[in-house]
Amino acid sequence: SHPLLCPPGIKCGGVLSAPSGNFSSPNFPGPYPYETECTWLIVVAEGSSVLLSFNHFELEYHAACAYDYLQVYNGAARDRGNLLGTFCGRSPPPPFSSAWHVMAVIFRSDRHVAKRGFTAAYRKDACGGQLTGLSGEITSPRYPESYPNDAECRWSIGEGGGGGPLTLVFADFQVEGGQGCDFDYVALFDGPTTAAPGLGRYCGSARPPRTVSSASHLLILFKSDFNIGGRGFKAHFYSAGECQEVFTAVKGNLSSPRYPSFYPNNLKCQWSIQLPPGYRVKVFFLDMELEGRSSLTGGCDYDHLAAFDGSTENGSLLGRWCGRESLAPVTSRSNQLLLVLHTDRNTAKKGFSIAYVGVVPMNVSCTRTDFHIQIPVQSLAQLERNRIYLGTPSCAAQVVGRHFRIHTRFDTCGTESQKRNNTSVIVSTLYIDFSAGDQEDIHQYEVQCEPKKKEASVTLIAGPDPARLSQAENLVDAQQREGGATDTREIKSQDTSDIVFISICILAGLLMVIAVVGLVLL
Repeated sequence: SHPLLCPPGIKCGGVLSAPSGNFSSPNFPGPYPYETECTWLIVVAEGSSVLLSFNHFELEYHAACAYDYLQVYNGAARDRGNLLGTFCGRSPPPPFSSAWHVMAVIFRSDRHVAKRGFTAAYRKDACGGQLTGLSGEITSPRYPESYPNDAECRWSIGEGGGGGPLTLVFADFQVEGGQGCDFDYVALFDGPTTAAPGLGRYCGSARPPRTVSSASHLLILFKSDFNIGGRGFKAHFYSAGECQEVFTAVKGNLSSPRYPSFYPNNLKCQWSIQLPPGYRVKVFFLDMELEGRSSLTGGCDYDHLAAFDGSTENGSLLGRWCGRESLAPVTSRSNQLLLVLHTDRNTAKKGFSIAYVGVVPMNVSCTRTDFHIQIPVQSLAQLERNRIYLGTPSCAAQVVGRHFRIHTRFDTCGTESQKRNNTSVIVSTLYIDFSAGDQEDIHQYEVQCEPKKKEASVTLIAGPDPARLSQAENLVDAQQREGGATDTREIKSQDTSDIVFISICILAGLLMVIAVVGLVLL
């Protein structure tokens, strides 16, 4: 049979700018042509959204849709971060609601097997629809203006392929109130339809609580009656698995959604690292490729990753990054650090991969002959004392009160003398063994003393992956500040030990003088 080529008179693709319209594959309802590619760009008024639905759908089937296929983009075509789905076979795509005023549809056929194709319809500012992706925003019709009467909108969030639970957070809420919320209301369901278990029914001006689904689907139903409206609502949703996580382990790894594939557009993801009191969080950037800086401002105005000290974006900004950069490690001032990824409507990239390690709170001091190391027991509550040792396992910590303590002379425990910057220093390695089961996990800190000045320092030298993390950072300043009274006591004890040492020397000298005088007199 001869291939069906696109006859010259048949339109294929184009820009659709009317408030509503229809389009279909070439030749519909006849078989579509072979080796055809069509792109429809739907553009409605700025501030509006697009609802796209499919009436008839019949394309050649392939498990990965590698032959004939239709793709739907939430915005401009060809940007992988905007792809809502790729479809083929006889199962029509669900209705899609765009996150902004542009939507693109691409149809492609190969050189074999032609089917009848598809018909589609779109309209602007329709409420409800199928929302996919890892995060997004939902607003009532005409928000923040008063919503219309007799409205009924259903937003079904989730992807058929599974995924993590969904979290829904309301940023603004003002809906007509009433006993039992019988007039205007927002109802939430733990699944794709209203047959799923209810998660709440809300009205009035109090914002509904944060809601988390049990699986990867969530339905939001909004209804208004024949009179009395309100401003409506604005809500954000995100997938808890890839886009919202809390880390409490002493070390870990995290990456942007779908890394190393392109991350989605329209994201706001948060990763919170929360360690025990006294710890600080050190973050290592293993790989980073985000959309680049603005050519107008030179700033990270588009996609960017930011780090904040603490658990909220109100904390001190530790850094804000974009583009392809090789970044030095960042250390928090407190025991919590928040990472936030923002992506805009287009130009997705590979993303980032990050490792972090908790910097154990410790006080290290020295005299001219000894190291003193002190770590609060509560910081390493799950560890036996023999998991904390200086140089060799035989120099393990002792438990004294509420602290692990190592008090050792310079001529033991693997210490060695080195010249650094023309200064003699004593150096050893402190090991803290967090290993569990077959997973070896030993953190190493270099402890250093300059005996003449009696000045000690400590540096994290091996954290998550020594082969990839060569950066080291002197940690003593903040720990000395955090140590407070303990430091003073230790400094006093050092001074006392030196006074005792000098006193013994003087006493020995006096005894020798007395002995010599005695011999002369005899």
